[in-house]
Amino acid sequence: MDLEAVAETVENSTDQISAAFEGSSIGEPDVGMEFESEEAAKNFYEKYAKHEGFVVRLDRCHRSEVDNRIISRRFSCNKQGFHVRVRNKTKPVHKPRTSIREGCEAMMLVKVNKCGKWVVTKFVKEHSHLLNASGSPSYSKMIESKDRIIQQLTKELEYRDRLCQQYRRQLFSLLETVEEQTESLSKNVELVVNNIRNL
Repeated sequence: MDLEAVAETVENSTDQISAAFEGSSIGEPDVGMEFESEEAAKNFYEKYAKHEGFVVRLDRCHRSEVDNRIISRRFSCNKQGFHVRVRNKTKPVHKPRTSIREGCEAMMLVKVNKCGKWVVTKFVKEHSHLLNASGSPSYSKMIESKDRIIQQLTKELEYRDRLCQQYRRQLFSLLETVEEQTESLSKNVELVVNNIRNL
């Protein structure tokens, strides 16, 4: 495989990957954004979260005092808050699970307005932890294709390295032969010069 062809393949796949990311771009939530229902807001935030690389947790909700229906809902990052361990003295003690909560404040708050639409009233984008971009399927495809290209390039480099070592050995062998021939030739020239002097 030719290095130039592999480099061209890498360029083409990088262009395709970036085009795929641009095509699958999901808008960021904005304060004032409207949804038809709580479910629609949840679906939007989950798609946004998947694209960004975090998981959504259904957080607090407020209910109407009149008919007890939900009038606001907070969607948070699953690493929101901190885990509080409560000891129960009646149950046996089990090994506690490690908590994934890190006090992340990223969230989207939606409330029902007078028209019955769900409106984003607060949005916090910043996370207190690294995001896992591998959550998006296009990212994992990109990683797989890059891994394949890296493997191809590695094989090509190994092949070229072996070829270079072979050329190096041949070159050293040639240089040794040239040195031997030069020594032999200089001895012959010296012998001829001495013979001429003697004559």
